[in-house]
Amino acid sequence: MTSPQKKPRDPKDNVKKVPEEKPFSCDQCEKSFKRKSHLKVHQLTHSGEKPFSCDQCGKAFARACSRKLHYSIHTGEKRFTCGECGATFLHKGNFQNHQNIHTGERAHGCDQCGKAFTSRGDLTNHKRIHSGLKPHSCDECGQAFRRRGTLIRHLRIHSGEKPYWCEICKKMFSREYTLEVHRRGHAGEKPYVCEECGKAFSSSGSLLVHRRSHTGEKPYVCEECGKALSSSGSLLVHRRSHTGEKPYVCEECGKAFSSSGSLNGHQRIHAATF
Repeated sequence: MTSPQKKPRDPKDNVKKVPEEKPFSCDQCEKSFKRKSHLKVHQLTHSGEKPFSCDQCGKAFARACSRKLHYSIHTGEKRFTCGECGATFLHKGNFQNHQNIHTGERAHGCDQCGKAFTSRGDLTNHKRIHSGLKPHSCDECGQAFRRRGTLIRHLRIHSGEKPYWCEICKKMFSREYTLEVHRRGHAGEKPYVCEECGKAFSSSGSLLVHRRSHTGEKPYVCEECGKALSSSGSLLVHRRSHTGEKPYVCEECGKAFSSSGSLNGHQRIHAATF
């Protein structure tokens, strides 16, 4: 009986990889770069300098390419279109995560509970539910968050900043994604469909929360009283029942509310009087 022949080795396997040369080092943190231009952009993170400003809203950026991408918010331009459902996206990362909804691919699994996610970022955020880690804190009220992006959105509650606006009705929003979902309302677009009951939604987040009405899953638990909720937004609003925080204020009468939904409902009372 003859032994199986060994596969010939590729001559390239014997070639040693030469370490990539990075001659430009930062004197603040010792990080190195291949190009001097990359070092200059990096150094702006230490100085806080943002020399590129948007002439539409005044928002400033450290890089010209970041400003160019930001302009798309004002023009409504979306560079990435889903071939399955027609949903459009400004950022490539959001587009790639969206495509996983259609393929069903969830390549990032939690080693604690086995739950799988379509993106590494979602997995990292999920793991903080197990660890309780909330590394991003608000200097105004002390509230802590698992994600930096959630903190940035929260800070806009205090500042009142709404940098994203709809070119159709001029309504303003504090989040770019909320603007994207709002635009789908004008178009009547609801690309996210529940496979259980057929109900359609304009955002993937709404579909995810809806699915939990079928599964009964309530992964967000209040550390104060132990109440479990189906979405992070519901948990955030619930926590305010403990803290007494009411960040949404009516411009007409000054009455304050713990959620934007409650404020919107209240404002209809004023609108009905006109």
